Amino acid sequence: MDAYDTGSGARQGPGGREHPAGPGGGGTGDGTGGASGSPEGAAGPGAVRGGSGETAEPPPASGPADPRSPSETAELPPASGPAEPGPVRDAAESGPSAGTAESASGTAPATAATAEPVKPVEPVMPVDLPTGVAALSPRYQVGALVALAVVAAAVCAHLGLVFLHVAPSNTLTKQHGAAVDEWVFPEFEQNWKLFAPNPLQQNISVQVRAEVSTADGEIRTTGWYDLSAEDGRAIDGNPVPSHTQQNELRRAWDFFVATHDSDDRAVGLRGTLSESYLRRIAVLRLERNDAAGPGGVVERVQYRSRTTNVEPPSWSGEKVSDRPTVRELPWWTVSGSGDPREGAA
Repeated sequence: MDAYDTGSGARQGPGGREHPAGPGGGGTGDGTGGASGSPEGAAGPGAVRGGSGETAEPPPASGPADPRSPSETAELPPASGPAEPGPVRDAAESGPSAGTAESASGTAPATAATAEPVKPVEPVMPVDLPTGVAALSPRYQVGALVALAVVAAAVCAHLGLVFLHVAPSNTLTKQHGAAVDEWVFPEFEQNWKLFAPNPLQQNISVQVRAEVSTADGEIRTTGWYDLSAEDGRAIDGNPVPSHTQQNELRRAWDFFVATHDSDDRAVGLRGTLSESYLRRIAVLRLERNDAAGPGGVVERVQYRSRTTNVEPPSWSGEKVSDRPTVRELPWWTVSGSGDPREGAA
């Protein structure tokens, strides 16, 4: 039985055609709607073509044709209007579904998914400028290297001579002993009494006085200048005292005592050298203290030493004399310029 028979409730017009009752009133037998009917009344969704019993296909929807296939269109949900702006997600998070949603809406921008990531700015490394000798010009670099080589050679030579002086007797010291002694004595003489089994246990005060020729031609004798006390005052409270203040006078006096007998006579050439060394120290110290005065000249100098024993600790039980021992040397003649003259007065 045909789907559009009398049982379907449709009116049958002339010629056996069925005309559905349109909302605008009855229609003509050829499917043309009346003047007062709507256009849908002419061919509604349920209209049937004449006698053949074929169902009329619905007209296509108005608007631009969709280029996608019906299967793709059926899979997409219907667009409900313009896409509302929302938070832009990263392309890696949205995945394929984000691209499909943008295609369906047709209005969402694609810049968020296709934008390139911002590369971090690399820090600028500071340029290391040359310092020290490398910062000098080539000419000055050569000069600095030459000066360094000369200083290094001098230091090595000094250390070598001092080593030969303290080393046991060998072939080099036998052949070049005089040259070694000329370099070492008296300024660089080595002394090991500090580490001896019995270190020094005495306080020795070295003093000097002078005979001065004044500007009016008179001769006067100065008082005693305690040179050891002057060095002690210069060292006390000084965190970096000079080598001269600590050792010059002490080493010169030890050198003299070791090269002279009990009658103060020189033993060998080293004894004469020690006397010349003490004369020079005396003249320099007296000039520093302005012993000659304005227009005066130092004619002669005389040394003396005052030796006292160091008091032993109370628990040792050792007894030593507390009486000082004085040793007075003869007068030595010096020139006006401070150079020592041969002989003693």
